[in-house]
Amino acid sequence: MILPELDELLALRGAAHGLSLHARRPVLARLQGAHRSAARGRGLEFEEVRLYAPGDDVRSIDWRVTARRGQPHTKLFREERERPVWLLADLHSGLFFGSRRQLKSALLLRAAALLGWVAALGGDRLGAVITQPEGEVRILPPRGREAGVLPVLEALVEAQPRAPGTPDSGSLGLALTRLQPLLQPGSLVLVLSDFSDLDSVAETALAGASLHNDCRLLWVTDPLESSGLPDGRFRVGLPGRLWWLEGERSRPAWQQAWAAREARLGALATRLNLPLTRLATRDAVTDSLPLLLREAG
Repeated sequence: MILPELDELLALRGAAHGLSLHARRPVLARLQGAHRSAARGRGLEFEEVRLYAPGDDVRSIDWRVTARRGQPHTKLFREERERPVWLLADLHSGLFFGSRRQLKSALLLRAAALLGWVAALGGDRLGAVITQPEGEVRILPPRGREAGVLPVLEALVEAQPRAPGTPDSGSLGLALTRLQPLLQPGSLVLVLSDFSDLDSVAETALAGASLHNDCRLLWVTDPLESSGLPDGRFRVGLPGRLWWLEGERSRPAWQQAWAAREARLGALATRLNLPLTRLATRDAVTDSLPLLLREAG
């Protein structure tokens, strides 16, 4: 299968036109069990204080000014012109796998690139946290327009796995832990992963990041993971560690393991009230993601 190169990711800018991460009711926030994300961060910046009026949000009352002037005053906010958007790309070696149109790593790159272009064209500042081989994490601070997108695309192409390998244990948790202190309240965090390495560290870090930010989970999957092997004998494993499996005999345990991963991720999304979207290798990202990023009519 072909690995994405920079030219392909740059060309996805055209597919980003007309899409938005700010849609009033984005389908992205309604999939996989209708998990919706409450706006934990205002995405707003302070503008002025004025007298409280009936109907104002009581949470916006400025108690210091109220006490000083003897009358209730409320804070007014306006939308930030540029919201930080963070792409967290969990590019571990286990993503060098795919039974359909593309590798899981290729799907992750293409989805991240399209989302990055949507953010930049929408006036947001784009940053990224990208896991790399041997447990390293690369951080690119948020920047506006093409100045934010191009370094991210280059880093994604450089970091993508180019051969099968064993996933780095703890990579997702490490990336989320490194990201958390960098977040400004109201940031949008797009976590792209297959969540095969979801552990207590990752769950705790994600819970912390989602307290004051809009976090969305994009789950990279392949149909073979959920269905199991078809009937027949197959050699599976990694180079140097291959063995034979009987499709019919291995399928129940295979599907049971997948169901457990699906249940854990679904429970996490429900508990933290996060949108969870599944992306499949059989679908072209230019067909699947645009449907998720257009405003519902």
